[in-house]
Amino acid sequence: MKKKLLATLAVGILLATAGCSAPAPAPALSATPTKDSLSGSITVFAAASLTKTFGELATKFEAAHPGVTVTTSFAGSADLVAQITAGAPADVFASADTKNMAKVSTLVGAPVNFATNELEIAVPPGNPAKIATFADLARPGVKTVVCAPAVPCGAATVAIETSTGVKLTPVSEENAVTDVLGKVSSGEADAGLVYVTDVKGAGSRVTGIPFSESSKAVNTYPIATITASRNSRIATAFVHYVTGTVGRAVLAAAGFGAP
Repeated sequence: MKKKLLATLAVGILLATAGCSAPAPAPALSATPTKDSLSGSITVFAAASLTKTFGELATKFEAAHPGVTVTTSFAGSADLVAQITAGAPADVFASADTKNMAKVSTLVGAPVNFATNELEIAVPPGNPAKIATFADLARPGVKTVVCAPAVPCGAATVAIETSTGVKLTPVSEENAVTDVLGKVSSGEADAGLVYVTDVKGAGSRVTGIPFSESSKAVNTYPIATITASRNSRIATAFVHYVTGTVGRAVLAAAGFGAP
């Protein structure tokens, strides 16, 4: 009887010890990975000077949100304002200045400034007209191309003319800064006033000539969602993306300044 009792106690002790040392069961794994909550498509209207950066940001945003498609439309800010006012189906608007954003203030949410930019002289490789200063653009015989006054880059040009007293007589006024760049890179113009970022993005197609007077007209870029957007969640997320860490890094690499 005593031996039987001792054997029973021994078995109990072994079971208790085994229970204490046994590893805890592994947590159950989810059968399917968590899916991104954003799904659908948006159309982003952006200033022509944002063509390269917003094209890159749209691609990165789609990669971060596999269920989302971003369509971009680039033009002069004034043209985009006209389209938005006419009811074009846009979800986000990024302007090259605050004045054009103000024109659609009743159609957009609260704008957020996300970048700055300033003008630089662009000339064809080799600088055949020997342009060195802003005043050189007004020399007789120099074919200068600028943006139309209604476009942000054109308004900046007018501001610099006013502050310096140098009056330009351009051979052409374009509705988008990319059109000015195109005329210079093709050799149709001796010089053009574009943004620093346009010169950088053009690479060897043009040569940039900085000028100190450009600081007289620094453009601030705002972005906002369109109130009538059919997918406001994605539109808002895209605005946050542009103004966040990734957006700032892409914009800075392109030569844009901080807001």
